[in-house]
Amino acid sequence: MSSDVISSLLDALPLPALVIGRLERVVGANARAVQLLGEGLVGRHFITALRQPGILDAIETSLRTQSTRHTRYLSSDGAQDTAFSVTCSPVQTDAGQGILVCFEDITHLEQARQMRRDFVANVSHELRSPLTSLLGFIETLQGPALGDTEATERFLKIMAGEATRMERLVHDLLSLSRVEEQLRVRPTDPVDLAGIVISVTHALNTVASDHDVTLVSDLPKTPIIVPGDADQLQQVVTNLVENAIKYGGREKSVFLSLATTDQEPAIRGPAAVVTVRDTGPGIAQIHIPRLTERFYRVDSHRSREVGGTGLGLAIVKHIIDRHRGRLRIASEVGEGAEFRVVLPKDGPVAEGLSP
Repeated sequence: MSSDVISSLLDALPLPALVIGRLERVVGANARAVQLLGEGLVGRHFITALRQPGILDAIETSLRTQSTRHTRYLSSDGAQDTAFSVTCSPVQTDAGQGILVCFEDITHLEQARQMRRDFVANVSHELRSPLTSLLGFIETLQGPALGDTEATERFLKIMAGEATRMERLVHDLLSLSRVEEQLRVRPTDPVDLAGIVISVTHALNTVASDHDVTLVSDLPKTPIIVPGDADQLQQVVTNLVENAIKYGGREKSVFLSLATTDQEPAIRGPAAVVTVRDTGPGIAQIHIPRLTERFYRVDSHRSREVGGTGLGLAIVKHIIDRHRGRLRIASEVGEGAEFRVVLPKDGPVAEGLSP
């Protein structure tokens, strides 16, 4: 196989690839390999081009035994760490036996595995604390506090709170799982978004009163129809308003509004926009990009005090993504926070329906 043929074949490959000849020098490399490994590959000894022990061992073994070997190559694209699955396969060249080295980008798989590991670790951590408390109180009630009515009542109240916390976590985990399963299926049922927002407002008036929060709403008198899943959209509005009430602080106000626009740049078409704004302490800019991550909390202690599971905004984001909408968050420390849910009004069901 001539050098021209080698170059032609390498350029046709969709992966970074290079050929190492019998004399252990690089005899060909495509543009993707040059981008990954740097300029001036051809003519160099492979040890000077590929410095990681794992891939060097695989190439040496493949050259010596003329067999296929697999290994990994770790790199960085400047923005994130990258991982490649490397295959070293024997090939025949004009100069004799050589090795074709191909690099398959598996960064997305590694990230998915890391996300699963982080998720399991976070769930375990969230469950461990209430379980430890419950087991400790049970042991106390069976031993030192046995027959102590006052202690029993106090401990049972705390145990009920911890059990409720675990129940909320399991409920949110199941909700998140269901939304993820349906993420690629866009809901098309006609939903009166105005009716949902009004219903949530009425349902949360008591919660607002319990927290000394004034709930101020600016809602249309007529229906606003969007294609969607009514239960999920109600969950979005409920989560956002509850967060505003609980995290905004006592003796504050929460403003809830719903409006429509004929042209929303975020979705390039007509949209319905639900806005939830509080007058609380606000959120530092560094936290805003991560607010919708699972189990991410700005203040872990306060979140647990108000019964937060760290999954509420992650569920909101997934539901909005399923509806092909957008979530916009704006906040300044000391100036409160604003959450805008932008939902498209167009769609196979919404077309022809007038609010």
